[in-house]
Amino acid sequence: MNLLTQISKIPETYLTLSTVEIENRIHKIKKELGTKLLIPGHHYQKDEVIQFADVTGDSLQLAQICAANTEAEHIVFCGVHFMAETADMLTSAHQRVYLPDLRAGCSMADMANIHQTEQAWDVLQEIFDDTIIPLTYVNSTAAIKEFTGRHGGACVTSSNAKKMVEWAFTQKQRLFFLPDQHLGRNTAFDLGIPLEQMAIWDPIKRALVFEGDKQDIRVILWKGHCSVHEGFTVQHIEQVRENYPDMKVIVHPECSHEVVQASDDAGSTKYIIDTIAQADPHISFAIGTEMNLVKRIIKQYPERHIISLNENMCPCLTMNRIDLPHLLWQLDQVVAGETMHQITVDDKTTKYALQSLERMLQNT
Repeated sequence: MNLLTQISKIPETYLTLSTVEIENRIHKIKKELGTKLLIPGHHYQKDEVIQFADVTGDSLQLAQICAANTEAEHIVFCGVHFMAETADMLTSAHQRVYLPDLRAGCSMADMANIHQTEQAWDVLQEIFDDTIIPLTYVNSTAAIKEFTGRHGGACVTSSNAKKMVEWAFTQKQRLFFLPDQHLGRNTAFDLGIPLEQMAIWDPIKRALVFEGDKQDIRVILWKGHCSVHEGFTVQHIEQVRENYPDMKVIVHPECSHEVVQASDDAGSTKYIIDTIAQADPHISFAIGTEMNLVKRIIKQYPERHIISLNENMCPCLTMNRIDLPHLLWQLDQVVAGETMHQITVDDKTTKYALQSLERMLQNT
């Protein structure tokens, strides 16, 4: 069934409840279900949702936690669709994974569908023969993970991208990285691969974009991106340098290559959190990542000077689909024994997608 046909409109009664009423009911359900319930919460979720998360983390952390958990019968994932898919594939048959709002997707993951990817692979095989290994960012659909696993590749996260790219080059001469061109480019560049040896695959034009001898290509980057992290520019960094000369700029590697190069530091969500936590409290930071997380960090360190690199940045809109009414609605359905918004991945897709995920976890 198409995902859009499964989306149900939340009953009006949930929207008329006060925040206190919703919070009290969620607390009651969590107490009632105990360890049968696990609520993972991604760092980009709203504070109102994060307060009920049993575990918080980035994609890699939550994937590992879900893989290790055998006790919870119900996993209510407060994140986006591809994360819930990953949780379903990594958990046991008796465990059910739910997404409180099926509209919580990822625009980056949607930039690469399986039909486009298969078409690209056929063309690239004609050009390069059997010299390419695919890597996919976990911000991709289960179908793309299945494709990657079927062709001997693996998943990556922003936390382990360098290790996975290094591993990939022990397997094949060339790398096909999708769907985020920026993470792929920044990671390969950090490992010493010049930009002149990187090409772009444009899925709309169905064309390889490169000037020069194609045999010099070592990295093929899918033309995809994160709409949130593309909102940070070199001009924002220049403004921070002008206003706060001593401030450190730290950004996520989903930002453009130019922004990463102009920054003082770059790393995964976990890396950003840990770097700020471990830094001298007198060091000020401008952070280039999702606004919910930045606001949470600012709140955590009220005595320190921390700002968003782009203070006009909006939170990730799809991640923010999950709110308190939707979380309560989902939990009520779990208690009632209903499978509303359950996320399942078929066995055929899971088989190879798991190989892709397991190769990632083994090399982390």
